[in-house]
Formats: sequence, C-alpha cells, structure tokens
Amino acid sequence: MSEKMEVDLTGVKQSKGVWLVKVPKYLSQQWDKAAEKGECGCVHISFYLSDELIALDAVGENDASLEVPKDHPFTMHPVGGQTMAVFTMVLSQKRVIHSGSGTSSYEISLEGMVVHRAECRPVVTDSYMKLKKLQIKESIKPQRLSQQLERAVTTIFKPVANHDFNMEYEKKKKTEGKMVRAERQLVLDMLFSAFEKHQYYNIKALVDITKQPVTYLKEIMREIGTYNSKGVHKSTWELKPEYRHYQSDEEEMQTT
Repeated sequence: MSEKMEVDLTGVKQSKGVWLVKVPKYLSQQWDKAAEKGECGCVHISFYLSDELIALDAVGENDASLEVPKDHPFTMHPVGGQTMAVFTMVLSQKRVIHSGSGTSSYEISLEGMVVHRAECRPVVTDSYMKLKKLQIKESIKPQRLSQQLERAVTTIFKPVANHDFNMEYEKKKKTEGKMVRAERQLVLDMLFSAFEKHQYYNIKALVDITKQPVTYLKEIMREIGTYNSKGVHKSTWELKPEYRHYQSDEEEMQTT
C-alpha cells in the first residue's frame, strides 16, 4: 500500500490465537447470503453449513434439488516455522471539522496470530459432483460473444465513403493538374503587378496569383527574382534590384 495506515494491535496484547482455514469458493459465496447477525453454520473439527444456506441459485440448471454440501471435514496442516497473522480491513468514514467534508479511509486491525492451519473439504456426494459440473460449465463460458447484425448500426458512427478533407485534396489536385503554361510576358506582367503591392511572396502565394505550374513559375522567378533562404523573410521571393520600383532598406541607408 502506498499510503501509511495505522494498525490496531489489540490482538497482540490479548494474545489471540486464530485458525487459518481454506474453504471452497462456493462456501464463501453462500456465507454472503447470510443475514448480518445470522448463523452460517457450526464448527466441530468440521464445518456444518446452516440449512438456510444450502440452497443454490443454479443458473441454467434444471435440477431444482441441487444443494451445496453441508458437511465439510477439516484436514489439518502444520504451521511449521512460518509466522502468520490475520488482519481485517474495514472502510471507515472520517469527518473533517473545519471543512465539513468527509473522507474515506481503511482501518486495519490485527485479529491474532495463526496457531493452526486447516483445509475445509466437502464430502463427495452426487449433489457435490453436480455442483462441480455446473462450476466447470460456468467457467468455460466465453466472456465476450460475437454475433451477426441484421442491419448496420447507424446511431453511433455512420460510415463515410469519402471524407471532406479527401474531397478537398482531390479537387485541389485536379485544379492544379489543369494548369496550362501561359505566355511568358503575361506571367511577367502578373508577377510585376503582384510585387508592386508587396515586396516578399512565398511560392504558394505566387501560384495562387498566377495559376501557373510550380516548376514553370520557379523558372521565371530565378530570372527576375532572388530567393531568401535565411533571415527574417526566409523561404520567400523578392525581385532583383534591376526590376524593383522601390529601394531596399540597405540601398536607402547607402543613399542617405
């Protein structure tokens, strides 16, 4: 456990000795059906289950007379050199006075030290063999089952033949694929007109403006423009000095 907990050691002070008894799983399940202060059975070096708890709720069993074995003799085992103890852990509610809120925590108590070990085994009868058969059937049942649907489930997810972003990509691809090279002078006029508005453009913006293939556009830009591979305007194009209708910042400083 990661959290530190206080352990009630009253059992050590009282020198309590307890028996550690292993019981069948069905027997512990029958004990859960007992009333809070009811009688589960009695112990005389063997355990006799109460008559009120021998009835079993057999799922899928047609035999209504199926009952849990009543007599369970003990098979004793030596404790040996082991030191074993029995603890109980109970969920308790603690209330914080200042905030008025409640917190849940576990209280651990030492019930006593193990002085005897035993195994509680049922007497083998026809009813017990039927019970084991039922337990085996229940254990081999698959937890998940696959079943064929008569119609598609459309309430949770409706299949789409083609998503919107795929359709947009295909449309863009077809549009760009239909780009035809225009006359060189016409492309130059569109480029010069664009650079009169802004000094820097990336290649994608120039393609949108001229509607020309990328390779053809880059071929023209290499003749009239300069590509900025670094600096503030990285990955953009600008016109060469001889094609500019303005002066760059460096030229203005030199003129000044």
